[in-house]
Amino acid sequence: MERRQGSAGGNDRGGAGGLGERGGQQPGGAPVGGPGPGGRRFGTKIEKARDVRGTLRRLLGYLRPHSVVLAVAAVLVVASTLLDLVGPYLNGVAIDRFIVERDVPGLARIVLLMIGVYLVVWALRVVLARLMVNMVQKVMRTMREQLFGHLQTLSLSFFDQHPHGDLMSRLTNDLDALGRLLAQNVTDLIGGLLSLVGIVVMMFSINFWLALGSMFVFPLMMWFTGFVGKRTRQGFRDFQMRTGQLNGELEEIFSGQRVIIAFGQEGTTLSKFDRVNEETRDVGIRAQTYATLIPPLMGIFSNANIAILAGLGGWMVIRGLATVGTILTFYNYSRRFAGPLRQLGDLYNQIQSALAGAERVFELLDQQPEILEAPNAIVLDKVKGDVVFDHVDFSYVSDVPVIKDMSFHAEPGKTMALVGPTGAGKTTMINLLSRFYDIQGGSIRIDGVELRDYNKASLRRKLGVVLQDTFLFSESVMENIRYGRLDATDDEVIAAATLANADQFIRRLPQGYQTELSERGSNLSQGQRQLLAIARAILADPGILILDEATSSVDTRTEQHIQEALLRLMKGRTSFVIAHRLSTIREADRILVIDNGEIIERGTHDELLAQQGFYHHLYMSQFRGQGVAEA
Repeated sequence: MERRQGSAGGNDRGGAGGLGERGGQQPGGAPVGGPGPGGRRFGTKIEKARDVRGTLRRLLGYLRPHSVVLAVAAVLVVASTLLDLVGPYLNGVAIDRFIVERDVPGLARIVLLMIGVYLVVWALRVVLARLMVNMVQKVMRTMREQLFGHLQTLSLSFFDQHPHGDLMSRLTNDLDALGRLLAQNVTDLIGGLLSLVGIVVMMFSINFWLALGSMFVFPLMMWFTGFVGKRTRQGFRDFQMRTGQLNGELEEIFSGQRVIIAFGQEGTTLSKFDRVNEETRDVGIRAQTYATLIPPLMGIFSNANIAILAGLGGWMVIRGLATVGTILTFYNYSRRFAGPLRQLGDLYNQIQSALAGAERVFELLDQQPEILEAPNAIVLDKVKGDVVFDHVDFSYVSDVPVIKDMSFHAEPGKTMALVGPTGAGKTTMINLLSRFYDIQGGSIRIDGVELRDYNKASLRRKLGVVLQDTFLFSESVMENIRYGRLDATDDEVIAAATLANADQFIRRLPQGYQTELSERGSNLSQGQRQLLAIARAILADPGILILDEATSSVDTRTEQHIQEALLRLMKGRTSFVIAHRLSTIREADRILVIDNGEIIERGTHDELLAQQGFYHHLYMSQFRGQGVAEA
């Protein structure tokens, strides 16, 4: 099965959320050689960007459940538009029948009738707006839920390759533009078209020659709208794409603000942002330039039409072929005729922008998950912890193997340590075990069952993961630990924190367990964040435990306490421990030495030291000069 690849070379890398080593990635999560700043970014090429009919058909699918509301809205649009056209006609009647004849009672009656008509029009439009807003918000909620839910099904490689800011832009900006299209633009478009048709019908029914003269500039208006509209739509598509990229840059800058300040790179960051901002500005200017051409030129066409009407109408009045009331009626209709045309010009731009956003949303919905659920997938209920890698091959990028013909057997309840240089493939092995990626060759089995035959959610619930790069949510300490098992009681959360030696520092926080954490837990030290991650894993009570440099950010004394807690947690569980600090894995049941995606040595700590090989060299290089004996 063809896969999107998202890494380079033999660099070992984690998934979204930082599962392990960062080798082979550029800032923002883009892998070297993949779709990073120098490659193709998500949204720079949209294959279905011009499929207007397909986009409209898909939008109609979301509107179909609200067909009754749409039918009522259509009736309200028609009624309000037709009633609105009655006003100019009554105005002409008032002049010819009552003002000229000096009939004051008749004039009062027709004025009251006009006021009543306009009040009814206002009431109908208020009801229409309320109906449409209510319906559109329901549609938007459905689309947001569907889009966000679909994102949860996508593989980690998808998030590795696509800027997060662009994804957020599609969930917010593009959907907002689509909401405005459905709530306002559609009814305005229908009302405008009905107004045009109604005005044409009324004018031709009143006076054929005046109507014909009023239609003189209409073909020019239509041609100009179509000519500019094509370029406007492309401009808005480019602008929305650039806006998504700008959001991506902002998200990365804000996430890395501490590093930027620490290395004094504010100027460089500002220059980089200015460059992206200028590109967005230039594209926005092009899009808005085309968009602003239509309204003023529509005004010119409208004024030209009034001039034609004034000349032709004046001549007809002099000749006795028309009345002053008729000319005033035509003047009002002509003004109203230009109004919908200008409105349609504006709407065309807004609709193009909204359709471009809808295409970007649907493009995201069309992304297929790479990690697919097997038919009749097995729900993993109880785990013995028997793990087998059988001749496993894996690559992030085609023809660049990261794991090569790897085989090993982790027996239930045993501790398997993975060591080796950065980028050797250790974290990739854990990613494959968690089924964040699918292998290209061989098989991985847990308790004798192929990994791909398990239900993904049930599999991951049985894996307890403590990452090197701890992620905490902007919630309380209590809720961050409870994330390991959402139905846990407060007492169980506190017990897990105590086991992880986190209870003491938590109780010293301003509100203890109810202390709210800032974004990514930045108001805690790295060591404290890691202790909370360990408590979260303890609370999850997993069948298989994965520790990715779980004690790398704590001091030696704290590390000793954590090691004691971890040993209690690991008892009776199959555990995989990635460690660069080799002193932490001396008691492992088996150690695998990984280099360049292959197992080059395996055995216990003492056995590997006795071999005087790669592990011996790593171990001695860490403790050389510290007086540490090999034993």
